[in-house]
Amino acid sequence: MYVANGTGRLEMVLLSKPSHIHQAKQINEISKQWDLQQIDESRIQKEFQELHSLYESLGISVELMEKDEILPHAVFSRDFGGCVNEGYILGKFKNDIRLPETEAYEAKMAELGVPLLGEVSGTGVFEGGDFAFLDERTVAIGMLDRTNAEGFGQIKGILKPLGYDVHPVEMDPRYLHLDMCFNLVAPKLAIGYADLPETFIALLKKMEIELITDDEHAIFGHGYNVQAIGCGEVISLARNRGINKKMRKKGLTVHEIELTELLKLGGGIHCMTFPLKRVHA
Repeated sequence: MYVANGTGRLEMVLLSKPSHIHQAKQINEISKQWDLQQIDESRIQKEFQELHSLYESLGISVELMEKDEILPHAVFSRDFGGCVNEGYILGKFKNDIRLPETEAYEAKMAELGVPLLGEVSGTGVFEGGDFAFLDERTVAIGMLDRTNAEGFGQIKGILKPLGYDVHPVEMDPRYLHLDMCFNLVAPKLAIGYADLPETFIALLKKMEIELITDDEHAIFGHGYNVQAIGCGEVISLARNRGINKKMRKKGLTVHEIELTELLKLGGGIHCMTFPLKRVHA
């Protein structure tokens, strides 16, 4: 059992301890707003430990990747690939500074015994922030800044023979990844940007997935970048009061966490979490 879907009970995750943060680069719209040399690395370590502890307090096992190499963006473990019930797909980073992460994550997954189903190569690029389950056999792949048409085609070629339907979601590259704009939070409930593509909205309606919406500001505030942990529970940033209130009105339990420094690198809770085991909903 690996990852059966996007909203079943989450049992195990992979986190990557932040290191060499002051060597990070401004490779997305959010990080360009900050002087990364002035980031408080001690605060980053504290915030990371708080997320680590929160997962464990919720009964979710945490596998930790600690590395000697200089991999300042590896804290966003979501991005190295995508995991399904049969194993995982190894992605290909767009930015050169992140390319060395691939070998480190591939070695970690081998250590954990998770089968490699295939990898994106050649001119294709794909990052795991663009991978989203819609149900156990339907996957959406964002095509924003970090996944291209060739990468999408390769992912579809890997997943289709396994019985998955794979749908592209093209959006403004400024939004970086699909998980900055959309996340499934329960089997038939999602949160997302009000101006998601019409074709994607139509697919969600066809699948009877209700969408809680908000504006563009929530993208850059990591409002949609939440982590569903199953059984109607999610982890979300405490500062996203509006979206958290909307989720609670729908009956979800929202576990809030305070993050500030980590967000300056451009990613949020979902970006930092790679699911390893998630049971059928």
